[in-house]
Amino acid sequence: MKRIAASIITIGDELLIGQVLDTNSAWMAQELNKIGIWVKRRVAVGDLWEEIWNALNEESEKSQVILITGGLGPTADDITKPLLCEYFGGRLIMDQAAEANVRHIFETLLKRPMIERNLKQAEVPDVCTVIQNKRGTAPGMWFEKDGRIFISMPGVPHEMMGMMSDYVLEALQKQFTLPTILHRTLLTSGIGESFLAEHISAFESALPDYIRLAYLPNYGMVRLRLTATGTNRPVLEDQLNAHFGRLKERVAPWMAMDEDITMSQAVARLLKAAGRTLSTAESCTGGYIAHLISRESGASAYFKGSVVSYSNEIKEKVLHVDPLTIQTAGAVSEETVRQMAAGVLRELNTDYALATSGIMGPDGGTKEKPVGMVWVAVGNRQKIIAQQFNFRFDRQRNIELTATNALNLLRKFILEDA
Repeated sequence: MKRIAASIITIGDELLIGQVLDTNSAWMAQELNKIGIWVKRRVAVGDLWEEIWNALNEESEKSQVILITGGLGPTADDITKPLLCEYFGGRLIMDQAAEANVRHIFETLLKRPMIERNLKQAEVPDVCTVIQNKRGTAPGMWFEKDGRIFISMPGVPHEMMGMMSDYVLEALQKQFTLPTILHRTLLTSGIGESFLAEHISAFESALPDYIRLAYLPNYGMVRLRLTATGTNRPVLEDQLNAHFGRLKERVAPWMAMDEDITMSQAVARLLKAAGRTLSTAESCTGGYIAHLISRESGASAYFKGSVVSYSNEIKEKVLHVDPLTIQTAGAVSEETVRQMAAGVLRELNTDYALATSGIMGPDGGTKEKPVGMVWVAVGNRQKIIAQQFNFRFDRQRNIELTATNALNLLRKFILEDA
């Protein structure tokens, strides 16, 4: 079966200068992959006519489907719509459904006066199929030219996601005969990528050509993803599961999870299954771990709260860390995080606790306690364990690494406590 390739073009100067992160193309690529469309290229261009025009020409030579986001707003720098009108040889007309949508949003929902600039968002090239925007004012547009499909959508993420989910993905599945693409993912901890690759080299070499193995290192851990491509879904699932089972056996000593979920989701499942509760006492992570836990739906069932004890005063007054401990061992020490964990267990009355204290950088480190040194404690009322980590990155990445490794330490503690 011929593979259908797609290119994603994101438009906006703000993407090129890093003012806005491009989350659109990542999400789109994931959704296209689920329906069997291979994303061949992702391209970002600025708000320049020539750059956008050239990108359309170049990507249409490489892919059958070209998806475009951005440049559909009401301001002067939003040039995508007039450019597409010229590119496909059309003229702008007012789409009645889009006009009604714009009027409804301004007059009924926002209760604000609508100016001509707003109404112009309902204009579309007369050579496109209009994709109505149920979440905003700018409609999407579907064009076909020389056997290629071009789909233009707003750059606002939730508007683009709505169009993809409501219309685009289903329309593409009707347009093409697509293969089945299946993934199975596991997460390893405690082994480096190169050592892991060496350990499973024989397994990887024996994979059939329709199953590929990918290494995805991140946060000091390595995800292994098997991807199978074929036409017979039930058979493909059986074969992928068989190979995935063999992979799990090979990496069993280091396997943390056998599915593609976050560490906070893994901890959430364990807590919900056991009917247990958690609290956190965070110094160096500043509440980031609490954020990761509480962003999961239903977190109130197992997460009671957090004490962000950034200062020594809060460690002592709220978490009852012994001042002498901080004076002698220091705030970043095994003794301190153990007492922080014990304190938050008592104060918030939970089954489990997690505590962190470290030096995230870029300054604050010493020869004895360099930047990136972190102590983490996890435990319950019967037992508290602590572990030291040493990271070597910038402040934000050190915080993220601390959070992931702290949650993994908690995950292992809960499993051993079961």
